[in-house]
Amino acid sequence: MIPETDLLGLSIVCPPPDKGGLEVRTIVNGRDLLADLSSRGGHGGRRYVGAGPRHLLGRASPLHATTTPHEVRLALSGCGVEECCGALYVAVTRDGEQVVWAGWRDPSHQNLDLPELRFGAAQYEAEVARACEERSWQWPAGEVAQLLEEGLRERGDWLGRWDCELEAVWASRAEPDRIHLVLRHPRDRADTDRPWIQFGMTLPISADGPPGQAEHLEAWLTARDPRAVAEVWGGTFDAEQLGYPRPSAHPLYMGPAEGGELRPVPPLNSYTQPPSP
Repeated sequence: MIPETDLLGLSIVCPPPDKGGLEVRTIVNGRDLLADLSSRGGHGGRRYVGAGPRHLLGRASPLHATTTPHEVRLALSGCGVEECCGALYVAVTRDGEQVVWAGWRDPSHQNLDLPELRFGAAQYEAEVARACEERSWQWPAGEVAQLLEEGLRERGDWLGRWDCELEAVWASRAEPDRIHLVLRHPRDRADTDRPWIQFGMTLPISADGPPGQAEHLEAWLTARDPRAVAEVWGGTFDAEQLGYPRPSAHPLYMGPAEGGELRPVPPLNSYTQPPSP
């Protein structure tokens, strides 16, 4: 007798820009998994908000299953800081003709106990592929940001040359004419007491096709030292040791962005803008 398998559905929620962020809702056997968890009250009454489609449904979606288990963040909660308000993780593994979700984890809720889920691999992968191809939620600036980040992450040699790491390239639906790029210097600063700098630049977006704009911006950025065309957006207050001025103030922040993390929002600055293609 073949055991009954679970069924996966992925629903993209796209409210108006001033009503909330994009999120992917995980539907298991016809029920909204995140809503069911939230209705329990959780630890401290948490409400899980699904991860954004750019994170879950990009070109290399982490939802795709392999025989090597890997962890996927499905949702955030509260302020967006995992150790404070929580996040929902699950380990995804391919096991023969099934995809297994197990090893559930929430950094702020050590007693989280959820059952293992087993999906038929064919149905599971077909649903992930369908959701990845669904782009009705995307807007031009968001697509440019996604394509540019994907391209730059494949160009680690460029940033390595300048001792920088790419934090993110992101866009807001409330700012359709621009994207923001954030770098940190030096590389590999995690778990150290060394001074560090956060560089940022705001880049204009036109009505031209997103692939062409992303290609142009990638070529412009990788042809130079990014530190020379960026601004200091943050960092430690001993940044003078790195040869850069101490940040005079914390950057402005917008509310929880797609995926819940906070993002600095500087004004447009012509100094950071590349020439038109």
